This record gives sequence, structure tokens and C-alpha cells, in this order.
Amino acid sequence: MLHTLLMMIMFAANLVHAAFTDHEEKQDLSLDAEGVEALKVRAGAGSLGVTGVEGASRIVVVALIRVPDADVDEARQIVDDHLILRLNRDGNAAELEGYFENAGSVWGSSPEVSLEVRVPTRLSLDIEDSSGSLEVRNVRGEIELDDGSGSIRLTDVGGRLSVRDGSGSIEIEGAGGDVAIVDGSGSITVARVDGSITIEDGSGSIAVSEVSGDLLVPEDGSGSFDFSKVAGRVVKAD
Repeated sequence: MLHTLLMMIMFAANLVHAAFTDHEEKQDLSLDAEGVEALKVRAGAGSLGVTGVEGASRIVVVALIRVPDADVDEARQIVDDHLILRLNRDGNAAELEGYFENAGSVWGSSPEVSLEVRVPTRLSLDIEDSSGSLEVRNVRGEIELDDGSGSIRLTDVGGRLSVRDGSGSIEIEGAGGDVAIVDGSGSITVARVDGSITIEDGSGSIAVSEVSGDLLVPEDGSGSFDFSKVAGRVVKAD
């Protein structure tokens, strides 16, 4: 009798698990980039990747939408009611929005939108990202990032670069202009910069190498500080 009861409990648990699993779906967006000079991105929870493609004529977005612990009907209702996903043009700028709006107030587990974006290399970027890993590579225009939390990695970017980050590691490998970083916490690693670097850091290690200009650190809360091959001045707060 006890054995039968245990089997029934296990069977019921398996049914519940089968009914409530992570729902995932993909959506694609595309926009003609002729005459577009900048892309503004507003992203919520989920990873964000932006890659510059030489000779590309369109902005192409692949969005992976994930709603955890929901059956198909519940997930569809959450996506229909709360997902903001659009790519529009306003003059010489394009704007991409990808996030869930107010979904946390009606659903226990937070849904996510992960975005993979391919753009012409010439574009400038203005990115606001709340959480999740962020990666930008091979984009030659000016870049401004405002990130809440999650790791940041930038590779072979050009123009002026401004990063404001709440928490999470920052890695920059190859930048074609001045770099300005304001960071709350997390390690900072910067290499191969054709310009000067300014870092305001709350906590975490700082490692800088191969800089053609100055290295200025007016604020440094805690953590190790290492540098090498800096052509200009190195000025660090006491």
C-alpha cells in the first residue's frame, strides 16, 4: 500500500514537472540600415551581443525569449501581455527594444530576452542594459554603454568608448579612441587602446596595458592596480 502511494506521488510530481517547464521561442527582426548612423538599444534581463559585419546593409536581430516554469498557455499570455520587442527607425537612428515590462509583478520567475544583433561596422551604439552578459565586437563608431549588472566584453571597437557599469567584470581588448569607465564593482581589464583611459572605480582589480595616451584613475576604492606599456602619463588617486 505504501509502495503504491509513493508511486502515485512520484507520478503526480512528474506530471507537474512536465506541465511547467521553461518555454523558449525565437523571433527575428530586420531593418534596412541605409542612412542609419546610430543604433540605440534598450535591453532588459538576458544576454546581449552586438557584432559589426563589414559591408552589411541591414540591422538583423535574433531574439531568444525565455519564460521559466510555465506551461504553453501561461507563457503565451505573458509574452503577449508583457514582451516589448521592436526595431524601428527615427531619422538617421535606429532603436531596438527587447525586454519584459512589469512581468515580475505577475509572475514569480523572471522571463528573459536574449538578443543577438548584427550591424554594419560603421554604426555608433547607445546601449542601456539592465542585467545579463553584454558583448560588443567589431563596431567602429562611438559606443556608450550603461549597464546594471553582468559581465561586459568589448573587442576591436573604434571611436570614443564610454562605459558606466553597476557590477560585473569589464574586459576591453582593442579600442580605437579614448576610453572612459565608471564602475561600481568588478574587475577591469583593458588592453590595446589608441587613446587615453579614465577609470573611476568603486572596487575590484584594475589591469591596463598597451595604451597610446594617458591612464587616469581619479577614483579607486579597493583592489589591485597594475599597468604596463602606457605611453602617456599615469595618474592615480591616493
